[in-house]
Amino acid sequence: MAAALTVVIAPGPAPALDLRGPLDPDALEAALAALPPSTHTLHRHSATHHTLRLESGDCPAGALADLLTAPPPQTAAAADAAVPAAAARDDEAGLPAEHPLPAHGTASRGAGTGAGTTAAGAAGAFGVAGVASAGTATARAGAAAARARRGRAAAVPPAGLPAAPRQREVLLDALTARSGAAPLHVEQLHWRWYGPLDTRRFRDAWRAVAAQEPVLRAAFAEHAADSAAAGPCVVVHPEAAPDPVRHPYGSADWHSLLVGERLRPFDLHRPGPLRIALLDEQAGPAGPTRVILTFHHALLDGWSVRLLLRSFYRAYLAAGRTRGGERRPDVRDHLDWLARQDDTAPRAYWARAVPPADSRTLPPTAAAAVVAGRGDRPARTGPARTGHGRARIRLTPGEAVRLREWAARHGAAESTALGAAWALLLHRGTGSGFRPSPVAFAVAASGRGITLRGAAGLPAPLQGPLPLHVRVDPSAPVVRLLADLAGATLGASSYEWVSHGQIHTWSGRGADSELTASLLAFDPPAGPPFHPGPPAAVEAELAEEGVQLGRPQAVDAYTALPISIRAHHDCEGGLVLTAVNDRTRIPDAEAEAALGQTALLLRELPADADGTTPARQFLRLLAEAAGPATPAAPPAARGTGLVELRPAAHPGAGTVLLVPPPGATADCYAGVADAYRGPQALATVAPPADAAACLRALRPALAAGEPLLLGGHSGGGQLAYEVARRIGAHGWRPPPVAVAASARGLARTLRTAAPHGHSG
Repeated sequence: MAAALTVVIAPGPAPALDLRGPLDPDALEAALAALPPSTHTLHRHSATHHTLRLESGDCPAGALADLLTAPPPQTAAAADAAVPAAAARDDEAGLPAEHPLPAHGTASRGAGTGAGTTAAGAAGAFGVAGVASAGTATARAGAAAARARRGRAAAVPPAGLPAAPRQREVLLDALTARSGAAPLHVEQLHWRWYGPLDTRRFRDAWRAVAAQEPVLRAAFAEHAADSAAAGPCVVVHPEAAPDPVRHPYGSADWHSLLVGERLRPFDLHRPGPLRIALLDEQAGPAGPTRVILTFHHALLDGWSVRLLLRSFYRAYLAAGRTRGGERRPDVRDHLDWLARQDDTAPRAYWARAVPPADSRTLPPTAAAAVVAGRGDRPARTGPARTGHGRARIRLTPGEAVRLREWAARHGAAESTALGAAWALLLHRGTGSGFRPSPVAFAVAASGRGITLRGAAGLPAPLQGPLPLHVRVDPSAPVVRLLADLAGATLGASSYEWVSHGQIHTWSGRGADSELTASLLAFDPPAGPPFHPGPPAAVEAELAEEGVQLGRPQAVDAYTALPISIRAHHDCEGGLVLTAVNDRTRIPDAEAEAALGQTALLLRELPADADGTTPARQFLRLLAEAAGPATPAAPPAARGTGLVELRPAAHPGAGTVLLVPPPGATADCYAGVADAYRGPQALATVAPPADAAACLRALRPALAAGEPLLLGGHSGGGQLAYEVARRIGAHGWRPPPVAVAASARGLARTLRTAAPHGHSG
């Protein structure tokens, strides 16, 4: 009986399908005809070994693999029995049964003459050495067209520098987000431009800034076949710049445009992590015009964008002409600086400072409304919702001044006072009453208090979260809590270049054990780069041209944490608190309750005039105002969803993830686990599974930089290839995908394509 065809896909801009087994031209023709047209070439290595390269078009490689490997009506046992025969035929052809997938096809080519080349045309060239010139020209033209559609820079830079740990974590968050969720780590800044806005001059100014700021020409490299790096690498392209899009009056709705810009995904392989949209709010040249900047935290943080804005205003006044060359240090200098840091001291520090495993990390469950009065609105109630929620509360300028002065009297900043209020709120969720208990949360560090010269003025993704923990003792004065937090913040700031993920790894905690579940960020009240507008001299020059600028407003990025709170001062001096919550983990009502209770504490903490008021008095205040808290259990560990079929033989051996096809049972890969005995960890995910579930399962392996291979029975190839495509789109080397109809066929294909892990 003839052996079934097996497929290994090498993903990339021009995917290659390594076909093992007898190739039926009619079946290939039918499979290609069932999918969108494409230009492709077929390489013949032997009678039972071919490589099909999809040069251009939208042909889904995973779906094609499913069609080619779909088993004929026969039993699984019969299909498995046919596998050794195929191996023998490969041996007779002079190719070992485990011959590795060729990177570019080294044998003779057969090709058709245009897009949608049929299998019959390819089959006619099986016995012909070389390639028909028309087919070669068409393939090259198709590949060039595909590159043009992707919009890559004409001159591709070298492989680049390995991304920073914080960048990798941002990319992993974005990669493993729930299906259908809004993009994570995408922030926006918007304001009104009053007066004339010259579009060409506006665009030229941004081009001038991009010429001086390498970060605006940065992207994540696409991995070449011979690339040594497996993880994301940052490259700076020689030419690239933001391209502002102006929407005339009446052509777009403001809110829809803001949300649409946020939801539109970034192509992280394309230079330019910043998008600019303009919306005229009335007809005529006098404005006003809304300006929206949308940027990705993988390459830019809020500090960076404010720095870039100051450079932009100067360039606009100079009609797009700037002085000097590229900024130094730049994003590459920072990556080089990080690579040279010795982690001995931070490892030792975080061994002592990592939050204890029993720390409370989420606020208590609030059954009713937020604190009433003082202008706070009650929490909304209703059915459970998905996505992210957003709530906002404001302290008046007078209340903000009182808080700032109280904190200063005790040697602390407003940000520390916010941390103390949040720690008290977390303590309520421990259910320990007035007994001391540990709490933990993350704080946003600028990342610029480092020894790299010029870091304070460097536009790059330096900002990141650092975990803090403190033991809340209700019987001690609340100012002691303030002092403990100030000390913890000072200690952590000594190593603010270390990422949250590195600290988690050093802690030895499992991948499903979170160090923190909330994030606090506090924007300074004044001074660069958070000054609400350009420098005074630049603002005066703009005013001479009839231009006035509104105060920029931030739309905070969604994160992978259940809740984050950002504080900033508005133009009147009020303190604005904005909470963003993941509704699948904290409903809107509970997030708004937590925000309201935090605001209550910030208003009441300055009542401790002499520094002797115990913390329990403020805990009682919360209980009186918000009602009894429901003592919630510690947050459940968020499992990765990985179902391990067999552990790795040694560390670094790699991981093989078997993707379940539609309708599969939980034990669908039991036979593969018996048949494939490679050193890699063998795992699957519980069916039914989508791409997001598979990616969450792979996160630990991606974070560790392990070699990966995806596999599956026929029917699972489309999902497996989508997983590989997303991995590649976020900067990692896309893993190969092995597809076969039977357990033994899949095991043999895995041996052919399995990654070579690091020696353990």
